[in-house]
Amino acid sequence: MSDVVIRAEGLGKKYLIGHQAAGEPYTALRDVLARGARGLVRSTVDLLRGRPLIPGDVVEEFWALRDVSFEVKRGEVVGIIGRNGAGKSTLLKILSRITEPSAGRVTIKGRVASLLEVGTGFHPELSGRENIYLNGAILGMTRAEIRKRFDEIVAFAEVEKFLDTPVKRYSSGMYVRLAFAVAAHLEPEILVVDEVLAVGDAEFQRKCLGKIGEVASGGRTVLFVSHNMGAVRQLCGRAILLAKGGVALDTDAEKATSHYLAVTTVRSGQFSIAGRRSEPSELALSSARVVLGDETTGAIISGEPFAIELKVRTIKRRPFSVEVLIRDSRFEPVGFSPGGHQRSFVVSPNGGSSKISISIRNLALAAGTYYIDLILVESGVRCFDYVENALKFEVAPELIGPKAWTFRQSYSVGCILLDAEYSVVPVEAEAA
Repeated sequence: MSDVVIRAEGLGKKYLIGHQAAGEPYTALRDVLARGARGLVRSTVDLLRGRPLIPGDVVEEFWALRDVSFEVKRGEVVGIIGRNGAGKSTLLKILSRITEPSAGRVTIKGRVASLLEVGTGFHPELSGRENIYLNGAILGMTRAEIRKRFDEIVAFAEVEKFLDTPVKRYSSGMYVRLAFAVAAHLEPEILVVDEVLAVGDAEFQRKCLGKIGEVASGGRTVLFVSHNMGAVRQLCGRAILLAKGGVALDTDAEKATSHYLAVTTVRSGQFSIAGRRSEPSELALSSARVVLGDETTGAIISGEPFAIELKVRTIKRRPFSVEVLIRDSRFEPVGFSPGGHQRSFVVSPNGGSSKISISIRNLALAAGTYYIDLILVESGVRCFDYVENALKFEVAPELIGPKAWTFRQSYSVGCILLDAEYSVVPVEAEAA
């Protein structure tokens, strides 16, 4: 018998999106009436043919998924990764039989338990106790089987006190704890988990990741969607990278997550995004680069100062701060400089560009790859621009300074407050 439990062949999902017609400088009354009549006729035809009513003057086809094919074997833990809008949630809804594909087909062998969003499959008027039995019945479990695992589910979810309270009165954290406990403990052959674990607190997330590991070690199949590359590497032996509705890469988790970080990060250590906004509303980042500690190796010397230089453009005078977030190769934060607690910079009175240099001191990093997020904020509150994975730099093993420290890769890394010094120069003054 084949070990393949999920087989997707040419999978596609199409949606119809309505748009309002572009405004014209002058519109006659007859044009308005004609447009309304055409919309009424189209809506009537769609209604008679059983198609959904799409508001708008122009209807466009949008393929959330297109020509997606892959196989998942029994006992595999597969990560599904990709940027927002890549089609991850749409794929999971098809695999969970929540929605039907527009093209292709998918074959699934075994019971599927899905946790796609908070409260999936729960009835808000029923109590937590009743919803446990309801979800078990939906999964095809007998009442005796549910009763056997009931105490484990309640203990894992930590909702004993509210077990007979209608779940509509639960907080989002209680909701997701109970939903995950039911999905993981009722022994489905296939467990599908979306990014809902972000709702829980840190301790519960650790419990969930541990439980997913137990489920996988028991020979069951897990599909795990997350933006936490560290969790994907820890749990999954394989990962599928989605991009623009298609499969961009299907390989082991280490290679897939590295490729994802590489394509979302500028590889050269500097970048220029001038022109990405034709008309920035107030403030935007236009370019940035890391000033390397050793130009010959293209790496930072750990424990020694290094600098980030960036340019910011604006259309009017505006005070702002720059926040810096440094992440390690697991995409976990290791250092942060909150702009709200730093000096605010004012660009030139008539708008234009300013050059900012951020010198980071006493940052002792272990050897490896690191990524930098850059955020422009006003008074530490309003975010004008956020560039995720804006820069990348390396700390080479042979460049570990005397102040550096090392850690085992299995340990988690905390986030420290960066010792950063800021300076700003208007580009016009620099050129002069």
